[in-house]
Parts: sequence; C-alpha cells; structure tokens
Amino acid sequence: MSEMFKISLPDGSVREMPEGSTPADVAAAIGPGLAKAALAAKVDGEMVDLSRPFTGDAELALVTGRDEEEALELARHDFAHVLAEAVQALWPGTQITFGPATDDGFYYDVMAPASREPFGMDDLPAIEEKMREIIKADKPLRREVWTREDLIAKWKADGEQFKAEWAAELPEGEDLTVYWSGEDWLDMCRGPHLPSTGKLDPQAFKLMRVAGAYWRGDQKNAQLTRIYGTGWLNKKQLNAHLTRLEEAAKRDHRKLAGEMDLFHLQPEAHGSVFWHPKGYVIWRELEAYMRRAIDGAGYREVKTPQVMDARQWEQSGHWGKYRENMFVIPDEVPNTEDEGPLVSDDADWMALKPMNCPAHVLIFRQGIKSYRELPLRLYENGCCHRNEPHGALHGLMRVRQFTQDDAHIFCREDQIVDEVQAFCELANRVYQDFGFSYSIKLALRPDNRIGSDDLWDKAEQELRDAVERAGLASDEYGWEELPGEGAFYAPKLEWHLTDAIGRTWQVGTIQSDRMLPERLDASYIGEDGEKHRPVMLHRAIFGSYERFIGILIEHFAGKLPVWLAPVQAVVATIVSDADAYAQDVTAKLKAAGVRVETDLRNEKINYKVREHSLKKIPHLLVVGKREAEEGTVAVRTLGEQQQKMMSLDEAIAMLKGEATAPDLKS
Repeated sequence: MSEMFKISLPDGSVREMPEGSTPADVAAAIGPGLAKAALAAKVDGEMVDLSRPFTGDAELALVTGRDEEEALELARHDFAHVLAEAVQALWPGTQITFGPATDDGFYYDVMAPASREPFGMDDLPAIEEKMREIIKADKPLRREVWTREDLIAKWKADGEQFKAEWAAELPEGEDLTVYWSGEDWLDMCRGPHLPSTGKLDPQAFKLMRVAGAYWRGDQKNAQLTRIYGTGWLNKKQLNAHLTRLEEAAKRDHRKLAGEMDLFHLQPEAHGSVFWHPKGYVIWRELEAYMRRAIDGAGYREVKTPQVMDARQWEQSGHWGKYRENMFVIPDEVPNTEDEGPLVSDDADWMALKPMNCPAHVLIFRQGIKSYRELPLRLYENGCCHRNEPHGALHGLMRVRQFTQDDAHIFCREDQIVDEVQAFCELANRVYQDFGFSYSIKLALRPDNRIGSDDLWDKAEQELRDAVERAGLASDEYGWEELPGEGAFYAPKLEWHLTDAIGRTWQVGTIQSDRMLPERLDASYIGEDGEKHRPVMLHRAIFGSYERFIGILIEHFAGKLPVWLAPVQAVVATIVSDADAYAQDVTAKLKAAGVRVETDLRNEKINYKVREHSLKKIPHLLVVGKREAEEGTVAVRTLGEQQQKMMSLDEAIAMLKGEATAPDLKS
C-alpha cells in the first residue's frame, strides 16, 4: 500500500494524497474548474510543474492566471521556448543557446545555419506564424532528468555546439533537466513550464526586433542573433503594452529635445550633454527651485573639487568598489617633447569624482565640531563623472557626466529619525509641486553586507519610524519593503515616481551611513567632552538634473508646466500692421517676468500655429489689426481647440500667474 502525504492548502485545509500524486491531481480533486485554470504550483515555496510528484508532506499553492506576476513569468519563459522551436522548424540546422524571460517579454539567442544569412526583421512574420501553429497544437511540455554525459552526447549528435559546451561546464555527476515539446523537440532548462503550449494565448505575443549578441556576452566568441519578443497572458494586455510603447515613442525626450531645441549629444563627448539656451532655462529653473527648497530646510550649499587624489578614494572605499567606473588621470604628465611613455609606472593618480560624499566629509572635518552644531546639512549641485559602458548610455537617462542635487546630513544618533522625517516631508512637497504620484520603498539588508545584525535592525527601524511619523507609510504612498536590496553598508528609502503613462522611475533616496565617517575619521565633540562619530545621511530628491529633466519631458510629452517652459509665450502677428502692437505686448510681458518671443514673419497664421505647437510653446498670443485697435489678444493655449479673446491686462495677469513657480505662489 502506497504512503499517504498530507498536502496543506492556503485556505488552511489539508488533503491526503497517495504517493506519486502531483499538484495537478490536487487541482483535479478540488474541481474541474481549478484543474483547467491551474498553470503551475508552489510546493513549499518553490515553483514547480503541475506534473512534479510530491516527495512528502508539503504546503501547496496552485498558480493560475490570477497570480499575474508568476503567470507572466511562466508564459514568457514558454514563449521563448516556442520561439526557439519555431526557428528550428523553419530552418533546420539552426543552433539554439539561451532564451530567458524579460521584464516585458522574452528573447532567444540563435545561430542561423551556414546556408543562410543571419536572421533579420523580414523573418519575424514567418516565425510568429510558426509559433502560433505550435501553440495551437497544444503540445504537452514534459520534464525529464538526464545525466550530464547523455545530454552532452545528445547535443553533439544534433550539432548543437553551444548547448554541448554549456552542458560540459556544469558540475560532474549532476543530473540535468530537459523539457520536451510534444515528442520531437527538446531544450535544456531548469523549468518550470506550463502544462502544454496550448496554455499560451496565440494572440498575446509579438516579435519586436533582432539584434546581434555574442555567445556568453564575450566579443571574442561567435556572434549570434538575438530575437526579442513581448509576451502577455492575453491579447488585451498585449495591445495595452503596444499602445504604451507607441506613446513612449512619441514622448521620447531625445526626439522632443530636437523639436524643442533643448540639447544635443555627439560622439566627441560620449555621455555628456550639450545644453542649448532653451534647455538650460529648464535646468536653471529647477536649480533655483531646489535652492529655495534647501535654503528653507536649513541646508548650507557648498562646492567641492572635481578631481581628487586616488588615495582619498582608496581611503573612502570607493576605489575598490567603483574603480572601473571612474575616470582616472595621472597627476603629472611629461612635456610633449619628452621621450618615453606618456605616463610613468610610478605616477600618482587622480580621479574625477563619481560622487560627492567624501568631499563633504572633508568639509565637515575642517575645524572642531560640537554636538550643538549638529545636524549639519551640506548641499551641493555636484557635477560627477562615471565611466558608464558605451552601450548603456541613453539620452539624459544615463550619462557619464551628471549633476546631483546632492546633500549629506551629519547628525547625532538621536537626531536620525527627525532628520529622515523632515526629508520625507520635503521630498513629498517637491514631488507634489511637479504633479507626480509616487511610492516609497524600504530597501533592506542584502546577504553581502557589513555590520552586525543589531546595527541593521536599528538602522532599518529608524527609517520605518521616520516614514510612519511623516504619515507616508501607507498604501496611498505605495509603501513596500524590499528584502535584500539595500546597500552593502546601510538600508535606504527610495522614491519611485509614476509618470503619465504608468512607468515608474526611481529618483529620490535617503540612507544612513555609519561607515564613511569612520573610514574618513569624521568626529564631533559630544556633551560628555569626548569624540563621537556622526551618522551621515546621504540624500537626493531629483537624483540627477539630467535624468529628472528627461523624466519631466517624457511625463509631460514636452508640454511642460508654464513655469518650466523655456519660452512661455509667443506673440504672433496676422498682418504686418500689427507689428508695433506685437512688440508692445512682448515688452509688457517681459516686464511682468514672462519668457516671451515675438514672431513677426510674413507667414500665414496657421503655419505659425503649427510651428509653435511643435515646439511646445504653452501660449500663442495672436494679434492683428483689430486686436491692436482694441488692446486685446487672441490666446491659443497648447492642446486646446478654441482660442480665447482677452484684454492685454487679463492675458498678462494669466501668464504671470502660470509663469510663477508653485513654491512661490501664495
């Protein structure tokens, strides 16, 4: 008689199942509806196939389409396998390598057979059709365990040199798992998978693009073709995603920057931004706004060197952690007429700063500090450089030269919660002024960390307490704790902004640091007359000016709030008889503090309207002979169909109000 296992379900019930039973058997025992809906299972917290037999008493949770995160991961993994099967069915001799799920889809790296060129965009429709054919065939996905030797032999016999190479590097004696699709195609995979290809929606995926990829990411190895796709649970989700992509393309800050004449990038300064006058207006408005915010919050602004001795970075610990991303220079270069190497072996090294914190510690160390002087809040619009990989650079979103709205708060242990609470309240006001909703995350201790568990317990609880006291630790603010995602030396709070099309951007952060003051020997004199280490709070709200401006441009699709718009209004004439009046209107608007231009060109007004709309000018004030006689203007507001007739005084008052930064409005 077979042994009976006790299977505990999430509702608290327990079912006894005979040895050899599977999660699929439990689903069937509960009811036909669940048996049909089940996609996979969590057995003692581990995701497994429905067909995996239990090995003893276990806790079971069945995964269905309602468990969207897990279901999407499974579906995208299966779409990748179906993609590889389709390519090999269409072009025998194709070699397959790896095909993981991604955040919004999947990809698979393949090598085309020698008889044809590498795969391209023209091949995608045929691959999609073959994938749908495989899905509709509802082929069972079946797991098998093979020995390492048998699997290597199988791959070599099939001409799969990449799979054979990978299998050969796995530990000897370890059994490997493969998954069959039907009876005629298999892939090496840990799983889990859906029960069959038919569990996928054939209308819920789309192949997006192809790209080159080196085997195992090494350019010395063979070049493969990476085929990217997006995959979802149903067609509605796919269509929504494609719509988001279309909207994101329209909002691309690089495209809008060209139309609005804000900035440009070029190869002579990879990863650094050439700000045009109009783009720099946005920067200056943000800088002025942030200065008012930090002045009101008791910060003291500083300016620190761009280049510091490498020994300073060694002492701070950044040299070991960030060296490959730092720009380094010798502190002595021979005269160009000297012979020999440009840099001698014994040259000392300097580095462009990748961050501002060590320099702020050096300022703190100047002079003896008393406990009465704390907290000391040092702020810097600090220009930093990081040698990001060339392929990772992306417009303003990832650059090599950037400026942080960076500050460090040096405080006593008993001041931490108050200071973090004050920062939470400051960040909340700033994000509300820009119209962003956000969520707050607490990134907790990682496995690889320094410091005792007691110290981590204390640091994490301090951040929790501060957020709770600020009234932000609620579902309204998306409060969430993220195990394992803190820095190696401290936990941190993160602010994730949500933009107009639902994307999230991690910008603001604050974290406590007890390590850097120790490394750089920062101290203050306590009430007891003894030396004590301050706690250092690293914090930022924008993150970097470059990235925050990129986010703003995409969030508003270029239609920036009037107070941030580089040009807030254009006065455009219908006829040349109104030129003098247009210039008078412009002068009065400038006197009221409005950034305004005049368009007196001999062009039709519809042409002018289209052109200034493309440049995202918030207001176009149209004047003709009648407006000049009556002292009025016809106001065309960006995004609105109807123009409004106003007196000049009304228009000036409206524009002056809209051109005022939100923190300056009464």
